[in-house]
Amino acid sequence: MPEPPRMSPQRAVILLIVGTACVRLLFAEALGLGMDESYMVVAGRVLSLGYFDHPPAAWWLSWGAAWLAGNESALVVRLPFIALFALSTWLMFRLTALVADARAGFWAAVLLNLSPVFGVTTATWVLPDGPLDCALLGAALCLLHALSACERAAWGWWSGAGVCAGLALFSKYSAVLTIAGAVVYLLIARDHRTWLRRPHPYLAAMLALLVFSPVILWNATHGWASFAFQGDRAVGLRFQPLAPLQVLLGEALFVLPWIWLPMMVLFVAAALPRRIVTSPAPYRVVPARGHAAETAPRNLARSDWQARLLACLAAPPIIGFALIAAWSSRRILFHWAAPGYLMLFPLLGQAISERIGSAWVRRSIAATAGLILIAVSVVSLQTRFDVLGSALTFVARQDPTLEGIDWTSLRTDLTARGLLPPGTVVGVPSWRDAGKIGFGLGPDVTILCLHQDARQFGFAHPPASFEGRDILILVVGDPAPAETALAGMFERIERLDPAPIALRGRVLHQVSVMRGHRLLR
Repeated sequence: MPEPPRMSPQRAVILLIVGTACVRLLFAEALGLGMDESYMVVAGRVLSLGYFDHPPAAWWLSWGAAWLAGNESALVVRLPFIALFALSTWLMFRLTALVADARAGFWAAVLLNLSPVFGVTTATWVLPDGPLDCALLGAALCLLHALSACERAAWGWWSGAGVCAGLALFSKYSAVLTIAGAVVYLLIARDHRTWLRRPHPYLAAMLALLVFSPVILWNATHGWASFAFQGDRAVGLRFQPLAPLQVLLGEALFVLPWIWLPMMVLFVAAALPRRIVTSPAPYRVVPARGHAAETAPRNLARSDWQARLLACLAAPPIIGFALIAAWSSRRILFHWAAPGYLMLFPLLGQAISERIGSAWVRRSIAATAGLILIAVSVVSLQTRFDVLGSALTFVARQDPTLEGIDWTSLRTDLTARGLLPPGTVVGVPSWRDAGKIGFGLGPDVTILCLHQDARQFGFAHPPASFEGRDILILVVGDPAPAETALAGMFERIERLDPAPIALRGRVLHQVSVMRGHRLLR
């Protein structure tokens, strides 16, 4: 995909943002909410200062969109995340233009949109990663400006970095790793270490803590539940020497191997200490009153310290999660390290800009764009029109279409049978299934998770609050174990006819239906 002729990089990026946003709007409308998305929307119907799994940003965004629109369709709740990624694309352009130039900024923005973990999932789905990545890019941009700013401008840039860092923490706890990378840079960078003797970074830290404070308050009043849950993922007693390699390879697939590999080469090159004999660094650290002036040494190029800073921001998520996998008893999900790779796109954009004249580079970018468009189109057509029918069951143990559609057929069937009168309370023995079922049944049905691991459902609607009520129980898997586990919670459980999850007349799964008479505990 060659750069448009006679077009400024700024205009090209704007066209990129508009074009990709249109594609995402169509994708968001065609695809139903996934398991995690449904869970966040349904459990997040009860507004709170904090949530069990993650800080509030993503929950508030989906809730706010549904409240403003008066409905919670998949497109509506995804709109804030599509808009945030449009802003992220612009911030990536500005960040790379600051590190290199506007041409490199355009290619960094293009590659960001072509990487599936960013351009497809983060850019469209109801996940904490959307606001996280946008806030981290804003923080990195402000930090780059702050480190080379004059005294008056420094206050504004450091304040901006602090607010954005706070918003990143308000989106996802893993933002602390990227923030730790900034602290490491200030400690090891001889020419910027002087900032640690000045009040600006500490103002930024206080602002970040202030933005994050509602999460601390919620945890303090809820037994530190969220902190304990996330912290537990980093502990374990088993040693798995190959797990870090597996995690890195999985991350390579999520980013795309032909993007990941050169990105990692640039990451290592930027992180390694080296001397650059080039033009003098075009910045000057203006001292606080009473301090001697300090000017950057003439053998340190601007691009060198900026690349080193980006490598420091990238290192903790990439290296940290790979190392945790070596001992953690929990599965490390590949997208957790995505913020680390996010910080490497400016380096890759600069490298591509210098090589875009090569035919194989242009063909690779065009082929990647075509591959992503084809994949998104196939998924959209399947979930909307069931074009492949049952053929997917021959290559997958369970038809993936089941997760890609909204289970609205449940509401149609149960309503027709008179099982969903006003005030109905539905119990589900799995938080994942509770999200999909709750979204399919609609916001006027109260959802309980009848399991010890209820996640946010346990705070939104504690089952104890419904003691003595009859509960409609829906079970997605084998009903026998669920019925046995739930037997002690009710006076008796009555089995009813199952309800189908269907797409255009094809039944994908039968959901077991039971009525629990008088909830005991």
